[in-house]
Amino acid sequence: MFDDNYQFTCVEKFLKYVKYDTQSDEESETFPSTEKQKILSAVLANELKEIGLEDAHMDEWGYVMATLPSNTDKNVDTIAFIAHVDTSPAVTGKDVNPVINKNYQGGDIVLKNDTSKIIKVHENPQLKDMIGYDIITTDGTTLLGADNKAGVAEIMDAVNYWVTHPDVKHGTIKICFTPDEEVGRGTEKIDLEKLGAKYAYTVDGSTRGELETETFSADAVIVKIIGKNIHPGFAKDKMVNAIKISADFLESLPQDRLSPETTEKREGFVHPWIINGNEELTTIKFIIRDFITDKLAEYEAFLKDLAEKTVAKYPGAKLEFEVIEQYRNMKEVLIKHPQIEQYALEALKRLDIKPIMNPIRGGTDGSRLSFMGLPTPNIFAGEHSFHSQLEWVAVQDMEMAVKFIVEIAKVWEENA
Repeated sequence: MFDDNYQFTCVEKFLKYVKYDTQSDEESETFPSTEKQKILSAVLANELKEIGLEDAHMDEWGYVMATLPSNTDKNVDTIAFIAHVDTSPAVTGKDVNPVINKNYQGGDIVLKNDTSKIIKVHENPQLKDMIGYDIITTDGTTLLGADNKAGVAEIMDAVNYWVTHPDVKHGTIKICFTPDEEVGRGTEKIDLEKLGAKYAYTVDGSTRGELETETFSADAVIVKIIGKNIHPGFAKDKMVNAIKISADFLESLPQDRLSPETTEKREGFVHPWIINGNEELTTIKFIIRDFITDKLAEYEAFLKDLAEKTVAKYPGAKLEFEVIEQYRNMKEVLIKHPQIEQYALEALKRLDIKPIMNPIRGGTDGSRLSFMGLPTPNIFAGEHSFHSQLEWVAVQDMEMAVKFIVEIAKVWEENA
């Protein structure tokens, strides 16, 4: 049983961590993409040392790793708990001013310093389950950083619980905090041999009870349409405008299917998300997603055929088409290690939490880690409305996430 008298530290830590601006940068070519991420990472490494994890450190790339030694005679597989320190490039993470809305009694939440920003119940149906809870929001001017500093704080609190409750048996537990997850590079420099875990859980999910073992498979496609530029005053019968050809190509995409705005559940999509260029060269970047990996090639062939047919209508235009593999559905790996899911489900059952096992219409660091040899599903951290000024998290969900992390480790020990 979890100690009912335990004084949780996750909220206190969370309110401290969100004050650090750790926004990553998708245009950067460095690693990590922003040096400021390392400031919080260094703080976390020091805090872990102070708690008693002697080997805690931050490496040159900004990864924080630490070991909580086993306190059992059993031979328990080493597991890791992982969260990321960076926040989304979409909304500023500077000068975050969190607000605690105590004893929430329902209804929309109007944010303190920008009353045009409203967390609406019809857009956040989870709020209906939060009556009496304490809801942490932004003041409306920044994001909150619950994604994923809530997970960071919860892992730190779980470590504190283990250290202060040595009677709770567990195997060797590894802690890892990563940079650059939000820009898809969170595993780029990670040293899994040094981490030394056999299995892991990322603590980066949303609603209480979430256990995510399936993600999209993903590729990127870069379409370059090459035209011919000439001074517009002398362009008749000579200019081939790559911008207009690109517009024609994009307009030919299906209007009622295959896009994020027309798909849901297990449906995949083809999504143009960046376009830039001029008359001479226009580049369009797509992301291609589906839960069935083989379908990616079908979508890419469809897209290439559409692009070729469009460009063929404009004599003198040329096409370049490149596919870049991004990540794969982690279910393909996790299905070979069913105990990872089973033990998490058992932990949820012990805490009387109904499991929520929806596939992720996106990816996590766990997708890459699983295919790198570290099978890693994702578990709830209580985060909601990611990447926006409307982000929020409930205090009680954060505390339950701490209990869940502790319980997972107990189940692994008991089943060893």
